[in-house]
Amino acid sequence: MPVYNAPVKDMQFLLHEVLDIGSSAIPGYADLDRDFTAAILGEAGKLAENVLAPLNAVGDEQGCTLENGVVRTPEGFRAAYDQMRDGGWIGLDCDPDYGGQGMPYLLNSAVGEMFVSANMAFNMYQGLSHGAYNAIHTHGTDAQKAMYLPNMVEGSWSGTMNLTEPQCGTDLGLIRTRAEPQDDGTYRITGQKIWISAGEHDLTDNIVHLVLARIPGGPEGVKGISLFIVPKFLVNDDGSLGDRNALSCGGLERKMGIHGNATCVMNYDGATGWLLGEKHKGMRAMFTMMNEARIGVGLQGYAQGVVAYQNAAAFAHDRLQGRDVTGAQNPDGPADPIIVHPDVRRNLLHQKSFVEAARAFVLWAASLIDAARRRDDAEAEAMVSLLTPVLKGFLTDKGFETTVLAQQTLGGSGFVREWGLEQFVRDARITMIYEGTNGIQSLDLVGRKLGLNGGKTVMAFFQMVKDFLKENEGNAAIKADFFDPLKASSKDLQAAATWFMQNGMKDPENALAGSYDFMHLFGHVCLGLMWARMARAAQAALDGGASDADFHRAKLATGRYYMARQLPATALHLARIQSGAAPVMDLDAAGF
Repeated sequence: MPVYNAPVKDMQFLLHEVLDIGSSAIPGYADLDRDFTAAILGEAGKLAENVLAPLNAVGDEQGCTLENGVVRTPEGFRAAYDQMRDGGWIGLDCDPDYGGQGMPYLLNSAVGEMFVSANMAFNMYQGLSHGAYNAIHTHGTDAQKAMYLPNMVEGSWSGTMNLTEPQCGTDLGLIRTRAEPQDDGTYRITGQKIWISAGEHDLTDNIVHLVLARIPGGPEGVKGISLFIVPKFLVNDDGSLGDRNALSCGGLERKMGIHGNATCVMNYDGATGWLLGEKHKGMRAMFTMMNEARIGVGLQGYAQGVVAYQNAAAFAHDRLQGRDVTGAQNPDGPADPIIVHPDVRRNLLHQKSFVEAARAFVLWAASLIDAARRRDDAEAEAMVSLLTPVLKGFLTDKGFETTVLAQQTLGGSGFVREWGLEQFVRDARITMIYEGTNGIQSLDLVGRKLGLNGGKTVMAFFQMVKDFLKENEGNAAIKADFFDPLKASSKDLQAAATWFMQNGMKDPENALAGSYDFMHLFGHVCLGLMWARMARAAQAALDGGASDADFHRAKLATGRYYMARQLPATALHLARIQSGAAPVMDLDAAGF
């Protein structure tokens, strides 16, 4: 049976030594002192370790069942959900005007990592609700917010997002679901949606579906799509639940992973819905959910890597196999633990150096979201928009890779269900697909985000790295190991962007063929920047006589591995980009 240990100490290091939130001007951060964050993270960690993690295998083995139109979640899920709801975790960063605790998104992200690592399928129920809450909070009328948000924040109601249909996924312009206007201002929603996570379940009293549909007579394509609130049960004027709406779960998908989450076919048969936001502006409202969801999926990717790595490292300490080539390390035993072998160390450091940098990347991005929301910082908002496809695409690709490496560490045991690693691999795989496949993320990055604000945002990223390097050029203790590699990789990223500008306009296929490599190149530079920041903090702690010197020395050693063994991949990605479209496009379609 796999184990999970909440990484509270590492999160505290990031919050207070790397991000230095106590000195931040972001409203609300001044309240996040070490004792406060330790208390919040500690309690969340206990819930993750003791309640959610033991249910992970249960959810995988039992899955969800559809009985007479009702989806039953796995054994123990309802009790765990009630415990999470009663503890106020669902509304941790939600608006206090609707019953939330008003904590920064940064803290919610740290807590979210623990819940995802412990039980990804379970956490998706509240994760989807959070996105729906944000969409209504941002685009809803005062009456809509008053009607739906208090119960969604409290957790007695949940929410979903309904985009995909059988004939369209990424190309939402092909949506057929209709929204017929009624005399009372409502709309009659008719159509079918597929792959709807948490579309039907027994955890909450009501489910508030946000559904993309077309109002007759609207523009063609995505410009004619509107967004509607379509609750499972209609809500009376006094807030009580009324009649069942004309919608139903038509089936459950049989999936490779995340068995504990209900992935539903949803049928809308003239269901009553209310317009959310403006007519024909549904994509704008939906992307309030989508952008948060994509960052959340990036978190899912590396969070599965976290728990997989923990179990791989524990196995490597216990498993006896062979002898250290430099001499027996366990002379009283029949063999040495496999942690002594260089290739096992390489494997584990590949995992460890990724998940620790990925955690830093997500928490830094969360602080940018807080700056955008709490300070109306347009530059921070633009930076998050630029980085969103990198967060989603790179972290899920590498997160899945990490689970596979962890499985490999266990050898044959990793292929056996009882050890749990094969579930982490299966669960992590979906993160590369949903909320926009990673190929789409790379196209979004190159096709839209590089040109954001006339290219000013990506230039601001380059300048941020340059400024960081200049500020730390006198830090001789870690310059060669951290700052010099970061400088080289940043130059690779700038060279790739320049190549796109020079060659992409003449032949767009040059840009599109290199987009996936660019996303990974960008991701490595971001993690390199995170490691440089962590190294600076760790070295400063050691120079200041830190009591937990072993922790900070381990941080430096792990970072050196990333900078020496993973960051040089930027040169490979640049070479692929500069090869242009010809190697990709020369083979005729009939040749495949």
